[in-house]
Amino acid sequence: MIGMGRQAYHSNLKFFLNALDVQVVAVCEVDAWRLDNAYKAVNTHYAKAQPGDTFKGCSAYKDFRELLARTDIDAVMISSPDHWHVPMAIAAAKAGKDICCEKPLTLTIAEGRALSDTVHRYNRVFRTDSEFRSHSFFQRACELVLNGRISKVHTIRTGVPAGDVACPPQAEMPVPEELDYGLWLGPAPVAPYTEKRVHPPRSYGRPGWMRVRDYCEGMVTNWGAHLNDIAQWGNGTERTGPVEVKGSGEYPTDGLWGVLLKFELRYKYANGVRLIYGTGRPYVRFEGTDGWVEADYNSRSLKASPESILKSRIGPDEIHLPLKHEKRDFIDAVKARGQTLADAEVGHRTTSLCQIGHIAIQVRRKLKWDPQAEQFINDDTANRLLIRPMRSPWHL
Repeated sequence: MIGMGRQAYHSNLKFFLNALDVQVVAVCEVDAWRLDNAYKAVNTHYAKAQPGDTFKGCSAYKDFRELLARTDIDAVMISSPDHWHVPMAIAAAKAGKDICCEKPLTLTIAEGRALSDTVHRYNRVFRTDSEFRSHSFFQRACELVLNGRISKVHTIRTGVPAGDVACPPQAEMPVPEELDYGLWLGPAPVAPYTEKRVHPPRSYGRPGWMRVRDYCEGMVTNWGAHLNDIAQWGNGTERTGPVEVKGSGEYPTDGLWGVLLKFELRYKYANGVRLIYGTGRPYVRFEGTDGWVEADYNSRSLKASPESILKSRIGPDEIHLPLKHEKRDFIDAVKARGQTLADAEVGHRTTSLCQIGHIAIQVRRKLKWDPQAEQFINDDTANRLLIRPMRSPWHL
């Protein structure tokens, strides 16, 4: 387990501890308070099944490279801040580990291509850790669409919650004694420490780094990696992308946090399908020539017009999409040396869809996109935003 913040501690760790065919043997975290909590949680859990109620089989590391150097570790769960995902995942692949990694996978499209290519080169199992394909209402919506229940799809609409409020400028603060701030920054630019840049000390409260663009792109990729993954799945485009994008958005005008507060993006695919993506509520809606199907995250439910679509049976010779817990999907693929439902290429393509939209907002014009070359057509300014400088020693 690499990264033991709130998502790892409250969600990811629990699954692996309770999986009978898995043992958590190491935890890694640059915050000593969080590291100690994770270490104790693992040993306490396994102690319950040990004679004498003791267990000391978990190791704790501050530096993920020491964890990756262990030859007895088969797989890793990466739950670090977004800016660390790709350097850690690439290092893990080169070390021969299979990888489950939190979404969004990357901060740039160039990072995503490097990650997917490296995972393929080293023949590693990879799972993009989004749980939305594991929700039955999203899976059912995609099955209905892919099997033609609304006939030809012409429009897909996706939404995500609005972004956070702005944060005023913050004064530099002393680094908490439990935090290795230099290692936390890693590939990101050097910046003065302040609590709202990182996470609340000795707490699992919502972290500030999710609103700082050196570490995260905000809701456009954060929740976008969930909902647009479903859009790509149902559209049959999970390994490619759109050919055109335009959009608008609003950023904070001052302060530490710089991610989008709200936005609207409009894409077009080569087959003519339009994708309209914006802030509001989390949902996916597929519209076709003979009706529509909508999966709503908040209500965990499906709607359709005509309603009879929802009663439709998927025949034995039609497309059947798997329905499985995302981490069980990963573990089963590790054991069988198979492919997961959302491998590195799928995760990269979903994230890159969000990112080309974010770039269109930044350059303020419609962009033509070549999904095969992963380049904007005849636009050097936009293409320069496909990659961002990373400081040594974490270059790809």
